[in-house]
Amino acid sequence: MRSNNTALAAIGFLILCTIEHRAAGQTDAKWIDISSPIVQKLTAEGQKTAWPGETAGVAVDPASGDVYMIVTGQGVWKSTDAGKSFTRVDGGKVGGRCETSFALNVDSGGQRLACFMLDGKCAWTGDSGKTWTAFADVGRNWDYAAVDWSAPAVKTIFAALHESGGQVMFSKDGGQTWDKLFKDAEFDKTGGLGILGEKTLVYTQKGKGIQRSTDAGQTWTRIADREPIGRLVCIRNLQAYWLAKEGLLVSADKGATWSVQGAAVEASIGPYFDPKNDKRMVVAGAKGIFQTIDGGETWKLTAQLPAGFEKLPKAGWFTNVAWDPVHDVFYVSHMGKPTYRLGEAK
Repeated sequence: MRSNNTALAAIGFLILCTIEHRAAGQTDAKWIDISSPIVQKLTAEGQKTAWPGETAGVAVDPASGDVYMIVTGQGVWKSTDAGKSFTRVDGGKVGGRCETSFALNVDSGGQRLACFMLDGKCAWTGDSGKTWTAFADVGRNWDYAAVDWSAPAVKTIFAALHESGGQVMFSKDGGQTWDKLFKDAEFDKTGGLGILGEKTLVYTQKGKGIQRSTDAGQTWTRIADREPIGRLVCIRNLQAYWLAKEGLLVSADKGATWSVQGAAVEASIGPYFDPKNDKRMVVAGAKGIFQTIDGGETWKLTAQLPAGFEKLPKAGWFTNVAWDPVHDVFYVSHMGKPTYRLGEAK
């Protein structure tokens, strides 16, 4: 009888754990490799991927759910069927790899994507990958960059140069020429940046709070003591969001003032937006992917990252997380590893 009671108690405990697991918002779906067929096909054709191999970058058009994947040294591959099949779409204008979660910059309104690659060509598309406009190379190129998506075409860009001692640069002509703004080794470690208009820029780093410029980076004013942890300011409908330890920092006046929205969440990547619901967002970090349906008032852990993805050495370094809000599907890519989709395609 005692052994039966013990067995029943164990079953009850497992059921309780399962209920709590699902109540926390986590899914039972598994991560599925969606990139290896493409890499294997390229290898069979004698087209080798660049160092460190496999893939290095993934992004999703939030309006359509189309997936963009970077095969290392082999450009941008697009899927319109949730990663079941891919076709290269960059026409040879994109190469290299993504060093960070913010190297692929997607317009939250859809259709437009800018690729700030390391050790390869960089370009942007304004028509879902049909045509591409190249950026001028500046050596090994970029870690990440902010784009002014409020303009019809890409003009102003605020970018962090790779392994440059914290060199931050600005372009007013769509990446055809670049001006050096400032250089600070601390920015390389703790910096984050954003662009909120043709000449309005913000950045942060340890010890400097939030700095703002309204003259394209010629002069700066410290407008807040908070120090966001997100590497990039994300824009939705002209409202700016910046991840911080306190929660989401939000600005509706082009970064002049910032207020905390919602609860704190252990994340440094995002937020990603649902174009049809301004309260539905996704963020990610070393502990996994979190989702909110109430504008950040509460966050639920949706999924942990695949094995080998958990230890991020810096905020968003080496790992990309993407969310398809149309079909509610998640994707992840780590430099030198396959790209994964969470669960079967719907």
